[in-house]
Amino acid sequence: MSARERGWSTVAEPVERPTNEPLNRWDEWKDRLSPVPGDRSNDRRFVAGAAVLGLVVAAGAALAAGPWDSGQRKAEHDRVVAAEHSGGAHHPGNPPGAPRPAPSAAAVLAALGETSGRTDPAAAGALDTVLTPLLKAPGLGTVSAAAVVDTATGEQVYAHGATTPMTPASTVKIATSVAALSALGPDHRIPTTVRVSKDSGTVTLVGGGDPTLDRSALRALATDTARALRDGGTEKVRLTYDTSRYSGPALHPISPNENIAPVSALMVDEGRLDGSDHGPAPRTADPARDAARAFAELLGDAGVPTRSDPASGRAGSGARTVATHLSKPLSALVERALTNSDNDIAEALVRQTALKAGEPASFAGGRRAVTNRLKGLGVPVTGADLVDGSGLNRKDKVTAGLLTSLLALAADPDHPELRPVLTGLPVAGFSGTLGDRYSAESGATGLVRAKTGTLTGVNALAGTAVDPRGRLLAFAFLTSGTTSPGEAEESLDALATALTRGAR
Repeated sequence: MSARERGWSTVAEPVERPTNEPLNRWDEWKDRLSPVPGDRSNDRRFVAGAAVLGLVVAAGAALAAGPWDSGQRKAEHDRVVAAEHSGGAHHPGNPPGAPRPAPSAAAVLAALGETSGRTDPAAAGALDTVLTPLLKAPGLGTVSAAAVVDTATGEQVYAHGATTPMTPASTVKIATSVAALSALGPDHRIPTTVRVSKDSGTVTLVGGGDPTLDRSALRALATDTARALRDGGTEKVRLTYDTSRYSGPALHPISPNENIAPVSALMVDEGRLDGSDHGPAPRTADPARDAARAFAELLGDAGVPTRSDPASGRAGSGARTVATHLSKPLSALVERALTNSDNDIAEALVRQTALKAGEPASFAGGRRAVTNRLKGLGVPVTGADLVDGSGLNRKDKVTAGLLTSLLALAADPDHPELRPVLTGLPVAGFSGTLGDRYSAESGATGLVRAKTGTLTGVNALAGTAVDPRGRLLAFAFLTSGTTSPGEAEESLDALATALTRGAR
């Protein structure tokens, strides 16, 4: 059974690795976007189209370069960190013949905001003419809702059941990400620490809630711990592990399931047992114990063996911290959660938000913390019920109006801390859960960035699209009662594509 077929039956959202195939579509897109000589009415459209096309080419080249690391390409991340530059077309060190760097997302959004006035009522009416018939497609099931917002003005330019609570599936990760970034900031990192007792006889591995902790990070922690113990003359220790940062049930209501591990403050590689880094996978039943056993092995390799099998427990009074590992910044975790529809990271983001709010790091505490955080941002939460962070729970409810409000907020220049919500969205035809959707013929490849949502009988798509006038539109299309995932996805993609084409 294929990954997609498994995903439909077990509520997964399969993800393929990025492809460089879209790079071969340059000639077709170039001809399509070229202005007609002497037609000054097309100048603005050409400029906006050229800017977006530049983004597409640069993104395609970077995707081909790979590899990926926490939602970012590693080579790109390392280069940016070393140069301390951000965005723009002024990155140093471009090799001869390489594509010119595209403007950053912030620059594009600023330009759109400057050139877009208030929404043209005639254009809004044209959207009604284009979108309403598409919402009647049989593939979209029995109930559908939609909203479209001009991000430059904040005006809703299309609505169909926009205030109707719907099951969002994984599009709820947009709400999860906005809440976490708003509460903690994009630079927040999740710590995993090692503490040693006063007499140096007990070592405690303390989980902070980082689901992306991997074996190399554990090895670094073990090396630092062994060095500290050897300096004190300790040769053998008792090992405990602390997961007390989280509370409440560890199992998601759909668990056990290959789409999510038991939610724990301590885990390695999201509890995956097959070496994968995204998509459905067999999971351990006890992520914390497995992480502690792996740490014990690495501690032994570093020269400090443990006396017995690790046991659950907290560090005693007077214990000192001897080693710390920090996760990637929250911005990178959000991007990875959105691009790959990562359920484990999403649930971790909710619990980090809860801890910041002084709530228990549990499903219930996260529900209260995220809801209150969104209320504080002034977005319409009426009808919303955010019972988890991943969207795997069918009891989740959001409105199309809420999702578009969150996306518009992320595009607001006054909220740069939320920008990873936009940069993390899968790119049509390029990356994440949209990597194998759209084609050059659709005209929307590279112009649509959106979070997908899939549960049995539920399909959704929410994100951004650039229209022919150069406007950045936020959209949300939610459906239920669907019977064919393939037909539902095609119909949703047609709706998003229509935004990039405008009225014809």
